[in-house]
Amino acid sequence: MDLGVFGFGGAPIGNLGEPVSDSDALGAIGAAWSAGVRFFDTAPHYGLGLSERRLGEGLAHHPRDEYLVSTKVGRILVPNTSGADRMDDEGFVVPAALRRVRDYSRDGVLRSLEASLERLQLDRVDVVLVHDPDEFYREALDGAFPALHDLREQGVIRAYGAGMNQSEMLADFVRQTDLDVILLAGRYTLYEQGAMDELLPLCLQRGVRLIAGGVFNSGILATDSLIPPATYNYAPPPPSVLERVARIATVCRRHGVSVPAAAVQFVLAHPAVATACLGARTAAEVQRNATLFGAVIPPELWEDLKSQGLLRQDAPVPTG
Repeated sequence: MDLGVFGFGGAPIGNLGEPVSDSDALGAIGAAWSAGVRFFDTAPHYGLGLSERRLGEGLAHHPRDEYLVSTKVGRILVPNTSGADRMDDEGFVVPAALRRVRDYSRDGVLRSLEASLERLQLDRVDVVLVHDPDEFYREALDGAFPALHDLREQGVIRAYGAGMNQSEMLADFVRQTDLDVILLAGRYTLYEQGAMDELLPLCLQRGVRLIAGGVFNSGILATDSLIPPATYNYAPPPPSVLERVARIATVCRRHGVSVPAAAVQFVLAHPAVATACLGARTAAEVQRNATLFGAVIPPELWEDLKSQGLLRQDAPVPTG
């Protein structure tokens, strides 16, 4: 199962942080396809199902065997009788007509997947990830992972894994389950490389493929400018983060390289990383992201970053 180095992240088309029109969302999906993207990641959490519905519509006219879809389990969407006049309070600009119920049981996995297939207008998805089980560690190990293992053995899905914003619990899951793939968001980036200590070596040892999400740390590495509203972990960055990223940007400018290009190509240099999954709201954003993979980056950039203590000495870097 080849994910390709450039994956499409579906959170932004679920109205993450700001509203996105249907036409812009569908334009982003179309531009991703034109750029050669064949791996599309989404989740019920993203816009209370909006991302899945839009992705299903955007892919409907493409041959099903030519692309891979990943969705997630752990949050079931149910009617929210008290939310008709409110907006979602978990970061997505959508009406709160539905609410999320956390459920990592076997039954919850099956119910979630059935609803996702309906929203996606598909008869199957390729990859299913256990989504953010931070406070549901035992429930995920006892319920969600065995259920997904059985679905894979039955041929209902091709692969399963977990998607989280932390590396420590993902390392536990790699050790204790037979998962195929993980999505690590924001913890292996040009800014921070803590996942190299345990998770990435485990992935190599166990043959687990890693999807690098959040490679821009939610936005602070997405441009060469640090002016607001640049965010770190979806919040205003503290001064220490701003100072370090400003130093990284200075080194990049000295070598004629954009920060986002360095961010994308850096994560792909690690042998455990199978793809960089980049979210986008519009066709223009997708087209801009596509250029990052082919940007020419001199080897001296990485040497400079390491010599200034801005990149771990043992971090793999692109070789040309």
